[in-house]
Amino acid sequence: MNTMPLLLLVAGSAAVAGAARRTPVPAPLLLVAVGLAASYIPGVPDYALDPEVVLPLLLPPLLYTSAIESSYLDLRAQLRPVALLSVGYVLFATFVVGWAAYMIVPGLPLTAALVLGAVVAPPDAVAATAVARRVGLPSRITTILQGESLLNDATAITAYKVALAAAVGEGATWAGGIGEFLLAAFGGVGVGLVLMAPLHWLRTHLKEALLQNTLSLLIPFVAYGVAEQLHASGVLAVVTVALYLGHRAWEVDFATRLQEEAVWRMVAFILESAVFALIGLQLHVVTAGLGRDQGAAAAWYAVALFLVVVATRFVWVYPATFLPRRFSRRIREREENPTWKGAMVMGWAGMRGVVSLAIAFSIPVVLHGGEPFPQRNLLLFLTFTTVIGTLVVQGLTLPPLIRMLRFPGRDAQAVTLAEANAQAQASRAAEQRLEELLADERNALPGPLADRLRSALERRRNAVWERLGQVNPVTGESVDDTYRRLSREVISTERSVFVRLRDGRYIDDEMLRTLLRRLDLEEAAAYREAAA
Repeated sequence: MNTMPLLLLVAGSAAVAGAARRTPVPAPLLLVAVGLAASYIPGVPDYALDPEVVLPLLLPPLLYTSAIESSYLDLRAQLRPVALLSVGYVLFATFVVGWAAYMIVPGLPLTAALVLGAVVAPPDAVAATAVARRVGLPSRITTILQGESLLNDATAITAYKVALAAAVGEGATWAGGIGEFLLAAFGGVGVGLVLMAPLHWLRTHLKEALLQNTLSLLIPFVAYGVAEQLHASGVLAVVTVALYLGHRAWEVDFATRLQEEAVWRMVAFILESAVFALIGLQLHVVTAGLGRDQGAAAAWYAVALFLVVVATRFVWVYPATFLPRRFSRRIREREENPTWKGAMVMGWAGMRGVVSLAIAFSIPVVLHGGEPFPQRNLLLFLTFTTVIGTLVVQGLTLPPLIRMLRFPGRDAQAVTLAEANAQAQASRAAEQRLEELLADERNALPGPLADRLRSALERRRNAVWERLGQVNPVTGESVDDTYRRLSREVISTERSVFVRLRDGRYIDDEMLRTLLRRLDLEEAAAYREAAA
């Protein structure tokens, strides 16, 4: 097995994603652009997307990392708009885009056109949420976009299976399609509900952080695999489990949480970088199947389909945003009043991604009767151009659009004040509990050690309030910032002494690692407080 292409893909995409952090261009867009350019370089391997790899091996961890960092409470509060986009919009886009393709492309059967509609229906919000975090979109819009991206793949994959069954001649019916959709939805959620409690129990009862993190890496694949084996939605199973585990992550051992966060951040970085680079690298693969006489016509079809895809999202988003409020008093009372600006951003944030391409590549080459699948190469090309068009056109224009609309930013002082009040309540409860424990003779401590515990609580309580206070006129730092900076300087000095003692053979390497780990944990705590 030649591993060099895989190594080049991972290393190259990681390097481009790292470089993107120094540019105003979001990393997903730069990766796609570099992938497109690299596809023209002679000698670059053909990185054809394999749906047998992307869907069961790449999609579960990407969904898991996104879902476990999402807020279950925020998603529950926005469940109605999320459902309208992740289910209603995907089905609407499947039929509208499919019918448009049927009318635009001569000779394309309606069933094959609906397959294309299902393929390009689900937006991939990774690029949109990356932009949202960078430019500071309101949290409600970001939550809705994240929730849509977590759930819409399940709808699209089910719609694709139903449309494909009709296209290949399996005699699909409306009743059968609805039944398959319900099985996928309720079955996927059901599998997630069954698995989430046992998996959480294992996470809280395994004693070694190494074993706990090994389990964490296996969880998305277990949930996806079990659900798919039962013909349910693996996407919904993964999302259900991840939302539950993320909501109860505070019950897991602190060492596990620290390691798990670092591991999954690395996994997400590598996979997301490679996935967007792969999108660009598909150019040679999808154009190779087109005949020379199809070039000009295919380009026209691609432009027309792109416009239909963009328009279809706006046609759905605006009515879905405002009409329910008009007819439901309960919605008006319970939900925040949406604005046309928010609807504009959600309508424009419809970039497609790797899931659409992976599904497209799973279209069979031949029908059940042995005939070639109608215009399969053209469907691959139209999927590719839709993904690239939405990523490039919408992805590049979304940041200036958001800035032009001038959304109100978060009140940083109000956020810090809320954090300070929460910390003050927690510190008072902790101080009361500490005094109760110290009053028990079984918990007797020397005075200096007991005072150290009290001082730690006091510093945590004061740290947030000090961010609201005055700054040093010389350095511009708050008292707490100066404290953390000096702590890091002191730790750095200690670290240098430990290394010098090791080099002088006063201590061995095992003792050095123990001492450095202790300092690393202290410095990590100082860094996290500074980042907050």
